[in-house]
Amino acid sequence: MSQFFQIHPENPQPRLIKQAVEIIKKGGVVVYPTDSSYAVGCQIGDKHAIDRIKRLRNLDDKHNFTLMCCDLSQLGLFAKVETGVFRLLKAHTPGPYTFILNATREVPRLLLHPKRRTIGMRVPHHPIALALLEELGEPLMSVTLILPGETEPLEDPDLIREKLDKHVDLIIDGGFGGHKASTVINLVDADDPYVVRVGCGDPTPFMVEA
Repeated sequence: MSQFFQIHPENPQPRLIKQAVEIIKKGGVVVYPTDSSYAVGCQIGDKHAIDRIKRLRNLDDKHNFTLMCCDLSQLGLFAKVETGVFRLLKAHTPGPYTFILNATREVPRLLLHPKRRTIGMRVPHHPIALALLEELGEPLMSVTLILPGETEPLEDPDLIREKLDKHVDLIIDGGFGGHKASTVINLVDADDPYVVRVGCGDPTPFMVEA
């Protein structure tokens, strides 16, 4: 049975944030709110927890996982960021965008695309997500909480609890979430960015057609 924390969406309670991070560090799978929608995450190198998320979401090895980072300096440890790309990231983070970038050696192999050494990177603009990341001290491996057979993320914390009560270790209720995932931009080729998925982030600043 999952634990269920009600955390204030603007002023997260430090005691509950610490407890949530302890659960993550012990191998837990956690559902938490972001500025786009609810996500499900775990510690970056925990193979057992990652396998549980893959089964929960029915994902194959070709899925691009996302590392949620607290800021751009942390992001830069796990992704190769050229000067032009850095300017784009600085202008649009934190925010509802996931950027696909070439990974550095800091990223565990089990998170990488099998044919391309790429990884999704994101700096969310949500007090609960940022509090978790700051307390954790490292990125959180995450995917959007879209269940098999669904096309949009779950947004009602009570419904999330009903559907996932025995499948995750912690559900963080931060109020109703968004019903759109983040917008995904591929920046592997800095001169030719393109939209992979249109979500709640406006794709037009990237000079690409959605």
